[in-house]
Amino acid sequence: MTHLADNLAGKRVAVIGGGIAGLSAAKDLARLGAGVVLVEKSETLGGHAAGYGCKAADRCVKCGACIVEETIREVRATPGIEVHLLSTLDDVHRDGRYTLTLTPADGLDDAPVVAVQADAVVLATGFKPYDPREKPYGYKTFPNVVTNLELEAMIRGTDQVIRPSDGAAPDRMAFFQCVGSRDAKLGHLWCSQVCCGSALRMARWMRSRRPGTDITFFYIDVQTFGKDFDVFYRAAKDEIRMIRALPADLYPVSEDGLKAVFFDPETHEPREAVFDMVVLSIGLLPGADNPLMATLLDAPLTDDGFLAKTADSADGVFPAGTATGPMSIPDAIQSAEKTVRDVVRYLEKN
Repeated sequence: MTHLADNLAGKRVAVIGGGIAGLSAAKDLARLGAGVVLVEKSETLGGHAAGYGCKAADRCVKCGACIVEETIREVRATPGIEVHLLSTLDDVHRDGRYTLTLTPADGLDDAPVVAVQADAVVLATGFKPYDPREKPYGYKTFPNVVTNLELEAMIRGTDQVIRPSDGAAPDRMAFFQCVGSRDAKLGHLWCSQVCCGSALRMARWMRSRRPGTDITFFYIDVQTFGKDFDVFYRAAKDEIRMIRALPADLYPVSEDGLKAVFFDPETHEPREAVFDMVVLSIGLLPGADNPLMATLLDAPLTDDGFLAKTADSADGVFPAGTATGPMSIPDAIQSAEKTVRDVVRYLEKN
């Protein structure tokens, strides 16, 4: 560690994106002796993951939500990190070092334009949540249809789950998986990796708080997650009704109920079920800033629009975290750690 810190003395790294991957990379690079410029376009650090709630019932379920707050505190306490909030990367010039022009976010007309220099750049621009309004589930039309991100925020903010229509606790809930991912019609063929684990953790958390809550989990197949997945999944199946099908439609019924129409995989017949509240597990899409990063920094994109992973960069540009594809909070941290090692190797040679 000391050897690396000595070698990084005088080096400066720009980290674009203040989500969990960007925070982790900024913290580790600063502790290794590099000066870090952390650029975040929103007014707070943490990205989407900062809105996640702890889903521990009787013990920790390794969802990673608590890691985000801890990492934000560590970043703010680590010397050598210069944070620019409400700032976007607008232009890049390279003459030996990078000169990055940071412009204020929309609505901050009086804020100054800032130019910062860096020897390397980490692109941790995150992901874009899928907008489910184009799906036939009544999102933003039926008040009791919410996304998994909105449910995460509800758990985090109130430590309970309530129906938006009347503030009552739901008795019959459903989770619809793969909304906006693994969808050939949309051209989104990838799995979003985190949805199964997140939804099942939230469902079990709800059952621990209100054991009488009836929860149905509609899915294509369940992606494994975590080293204790088998044990967790067996327990989940004992508490939650699992139906391997995705509803085709959702209709409002009396008293703010929601009727789901689906094909029963066991009877091979169409079926209907009524719920008080429906949660859409929405897909993780390529970040909205990826095309701009590709243009400004010659960062290659995958066919799906994510930033292509790279270990060796001749130009000193390194993508990290969900900018390169869907992943969980722990996986994003591991991605950032690997990226830091790649950046260190680059800086030691340049």
